[in-house]
Amino acid sequence: MSPSSHDDEWEERTVVGRIATVSASARRDRAHLLVLGGESLGQMFRIELSETIIGRAADATIHLHDEGVSRRHARIVQKDGELCIEDLDSANGTLLNNDPIRSAVLRDGDKIQMGSTTILKFTYADELEEKFQQGMHDAAVYDGLTKACNKRHFVHRLQIEASYAKRHGTPLSLLMFDVDHFKQVNDRHGHLAGDHVLETLAQIVRGTLRAEDLFVRYGGEEFAVLCRGVILDNAAALAERLREKVQAFVFEHQGQHIPLTISVGVAPWVDQPDSTTRLIADADAALYDAKDGGRNRVVMHRG
Repeated sequence: MSPSSHDDEWEERTVVGRIATVSASARRDRAHLLVLGGESLGQMFRIELSETIIGRAADATIHLHDEGVSRRHARIVQKDGELCIEDLDSANGTLLNNDPIRSAVLRDGDKIQMGSTTILKFTYADELEEKFQQGMHDAAVYDGLTKACNKRHFVHRLQIEASYAKRHGTPLSLLMFDVDHFKQVNDRHGHLAGDHVLETLAQIVRGTLRAEDLFVRYGGEEFAVLCRGVILDNAAALAERLREKVQAFVFEHQGQHIPLTISVGVAPWVDQPDSTTRLIADADAALYDAKDGGRNRVVMHRG
C-alpha cells in the first residue's frame, strides 16, 4: 500500500524479527515547542491548531516575553501534511538552525531562535513526556501552595518589564501586600488553616488580575503584583479592589470562620539607576506605611 498523504503515511518498525506497520496518523506523539533559552525556559507548548501564532502579544497562541520578539513574530501552519514555520515580518527575524528563514518545513529537533534570548526546540513528545516537562517548569517558576510565581522568577521578570517600560516609555507599577495579623491565624487555627487561607487568597487575587499582570508570592504571607502599562492611580484602584474583595470574602476552615484583611503598598517604576531595586523598596515602604497606619488599607508611594 502506498501512501496518498501525510495522514495516511506508513512507517516501518522491526518487532521480534518481523515487520510491523504503524499508521503515522495514529501515533501518540504530538508536536511541541520546548523553550531552551529565554524567559519561559523549560516550558513546553503543544501545537494542535491549524495556525499557531508565536509572539509577544497577549493574545498570541504561544506568548513569549522576550523584548526582542515581535508582537506577532512567526506562525506555525499545516501545509500538505507538514508543519511549517513562517516569519511574520518580525523586526529581528526568525532563525531556523542558525539560518534566517521566511518559511521552512519543521523537522524533529529543529532549533528556532527569536529575539535576543529565546530559543525553541521543535520536537515530538507523548503525554507522559509533556506532563513531566511541564512539572519541571512549574516547580522552577511557581510556588507550590499558591501557584503564584516565586520570588526568583519575579526578580528575573522585573528586569524584563523595566527594560520594556524604558524602551517604550510606558508605565509600570508594583503592588506589595501581606495578610494582616497572619501569625494569629496560625496560632489560633493551626498551620493547615493558614495554608488554606493563603491558597484561597491567591485564588481571589488571580480572579481579579489581567492576563498580563504578574502575581508573585514574595515570601511567607507577602505577595506582589507587577502591572505592565498601568499608571500609579490605576494600580492603586486595583489594590483597593483586592482589599475590598479579601475583606468581604468569608474564609472558612473546618467549619471555623477566619476574618481576613490585607494591607497594600503601591509604587510606580521610575527610570533611574537601580530602578528595579528602588521600585521594590518604594512599594515595600508604602506597605509598611499601610500597616503602621492601622492595616486593612492601601498606601501609594509618590516619590
